[in-house]
Amino acid sequence: MAASEDDLLLPRLPELLETSKKLLEEVEEATEPTGSRIIQDKVFKGLNLLEKAAGMLSELDLFSRNEDLEEIASTDLKYLMVPALQGALTLKQVNSSKRLDHLQQAREHFINFLTQCHCYHVAEFQLPQSKNNSAENNTASSSMAYPNLVAMASQRQAKIERYKQKKELEHRLSALKSAVESGQADDERVREYHLLHLRRWIGICLEEIESIDQEIKILKERDSPREESTSHSSLPEKPPMKPFILTRNKAQAKVFGAGYPSLATMTVSDWYDQHQKYGALPDRGIAKPPSAQQQEDEEQKDDEGEEKTLHRQREWDDWKDTHPRGYGNRQNMG
Repeated sequence: MAASEDDLLLPRLPELLETSKKLLEEVEEATEPTGSRIIQDKVFKGLNLLEKAAGMLSELDLFSRNEDLEEIASTDLKYLMVPALQGALTLKQVNSSKRLDHLQQAREHFINFLTQCHCYHVAEFQLPQSKNNSAENNTASSSMAYPNLVAMASQRQAKIERYKQKKELEHRLSALKSAVESGQADDERVREYHLLHLRRWIGICLEEIESIDQEIKILKERDSPREESTSHSSLPEKPPMKPFILTRNKAQAKVFGAGYPSLATMTVSDWYDQHQKYGALPDRGIAKPPSAQQQEDEEQKDDEGEEKTLHRQREWDDWKDTHPRGYGNRQNMG
């Protein structure tokens, strides 16, 4: 790497990085809504500065996978944070129509930062899964009848540990900040200060990726019913079926009929009401009380029936008196 390139390009990198960091702090600490014009202008400006810084880093080839962490200069460690800052500012954009794209872009920035830190062994952590693997795991977990309680407990414990480490890192950073920014700290303290910053951002990126994956899943599930409804609505509606006649032509149908029983001209309810109107049907099972004349006729019929039954019983008794048992049965006699 030529010394002239270092003199021309490296002095601009600290300015770009520090300005973008200040813009991110102002956005996070602002009392105005995130969607306000002032905040979004700062977000857009910070993203432009970081994009320029990332382009300069790629041209300088400042970081190599073949190097170890000890081989990186203490003043260059802070440039590893560029992708993390890009992801944080990308999440601050509020365009609802492009929310899914912003989430995916921010996730890529965070993954790039974590991958670099993992290769240099800045801290011990597990890299998040890719988008395809995470989608498959989400599908598999949703298909399970019961959640994996062991995995949920481990995730909760990991969050608690990250929170404790974050608080400890912030405490140590505040103790070193004044000495490093004033230029009074030696190289060892400067190196420790930048490493603490990187480890703090590792925890932030891991938490942000978990939130991003959950939000992406929600957005895709919300949009899927809309896609299905639009696909169904785009299908052409079938025209209603026209009635057809089972005859050779319409003239024949008018003379001889349609060739099958006539269609119904009234509903069952209309038919019932019409017959009930003319007294051809009972009143739907509701019995009317009989009149006095009907009661007398019924009683007279009952009396006549009893007299006939008594008369037949007396004739039968008289016949048995005059005819002994077995009379007329000559079949079995010799």
